[in-house]
Amino acid sequence: MKFYVYILYSANLDIYYKGFSTDVEKRLEYHLNSKHKFTSQTTDWVIVYVEQFDEKEAAFKEEKRLKKLNRKSIEKLIG
Repeated sequence: MKFYVYILYSANLDIYYKGFSTDVEKRLEYHLNSKHKFTSQTTDWVIVYVEQFDEKEAAFKEEKRLKKLNRKSIEKLIG
């Protein structure tokens, strides 16, 4: 099984959302269908970054690191 860390972006809110999943496309649908409190504020989320991991622990560690990044660092990462 593969594990993914992802970053979504909403132009309406002008904000990034960082997360973890085993299926990024399915997770995006979850966010777009207002199933998550934070992301239910809008429906224009798009995937701007995905990183794949073979181990769950490594993906969780990277997700935590991403969540600590400021906007400038996130935008540098996603290029």
